[in-house]
Amino acid sequence: MSEDTTSLPVFDLEVDASGLKCPLPILRAKKALAQLQSGQTLKVITTDTNAVRDFQAFCRQTGNALVTQVAQADATVHFLTRR
Repeated sequence: MSEDTTSLPVFDLEVDASGLKCPLPILRAKKALAQLQSGQTLKVITTDTNAVRDFQAFCRQTGNALVTQVAQADATVHFLTRR
């Protein structure tokens, strides 16, 4: 997990799942990914500490690419590219 916020990926859609506990951030991300075209990138903001592992597992299972996960002060930002 990276903490470098200078070169974050360009994204097409953003989901703020702050304050939501598993599995809600994943469900919101899944719904948002369905709106994107193949190759487009989704940014998801989470505050659930389990979300880092959850998004890694979600991308392995669905074939979507987990571009990066960036830890911020009280949140983690996940960038996923639709397969």
